[in-house]
Amino acid sequence: MASNSDPFLSVVVNLSQFHREHEKFYAESPLHEAIALSRTSSVLKALAERWSTVQPDEAPLPSPFAGAVDLNDERAIELLGVLFMEGTGEPAEITRMKADLGALAEACRSTGAWLATAMEASWGVIEHLAAYPAVADLLGDRHRIISNDWQCASLSSLAGRNIDRALTVLARVEFTPAALRADMAAERVAPRYLFTASELIDHAADLLAQSSVITRDNERRWRVFHQRMRDIIDSVPGGATTAPPDALDVTVAEAAPGSFDATVGL
Repeated sequence: MASNSDPFLSVVVNLSQFHREHEKFYAESPLHEAIALSRTSSVLKALAERWSTVQPDEAPLPSPFAGAVDLNDERAIELLGVLFMEGTGEPAEITRMKADLGALAEACRSTGAWLATAMEASWGVIEHLAAYPAVADLLGDRHRIISNDWQCASLSSLAGRNIDRALTVLARVEFTPAALRADMAAERVAPRYLFTASELIDHAADLLAQSSVITRDNERRWRVFHQRMRDIIDSVPGGATTAPPDALDVTVAEAAPGSFDATVGL
């Protein structure tokens, strides 16, 4: 087995197998997040458009469960269930929307930071592949995978920052019937904040969609690279390689303190 003769090669083969499969998920997952963000942005735009022109209701219905005719927009109700009622404060759906945005922002930032650290380590470790003549023509592909993932790390972090800033902007709006009607009767600042927040969220959605496209670009590179590594192992009894001795020595030394732990991100 390759693990008995070349631990570095064994790790490279393992990563090319399992992280190729892992990236299939991350080529699709950001698209779902982008769609969810787009729906949220559409709700904010719908409310902002209505609140920019509608006149505040001076005689709302007396029932606390009655819908606020002036504040509600049917698009917002249909997309996220956002319903303003006369006897309540901020709609539960608005509260949940902001919580979901906060959770996604944190996930984006964490993913971006972790992936950037992993790619920094991977870039250094994968240099040792140059000692294997059998993969000389695929070194560009392997480095391109890391470059793509590094770019995705930046996109994820930037998406998180945009969502965070959208939340900061939304915090300037008091989503209660009384406060919103007071704003409508004055300068109508709330709609402007909502439009800005929606633009920031739209950009975050675009960044995540771009991340999906870039990750998908890795698929063929992973497939070809993994097959070549398997061919190298299968073609030599015991998984021996033709790599220079110094390359094999350095992989054992680097593996000991856990160098490969940081490359698990591809």
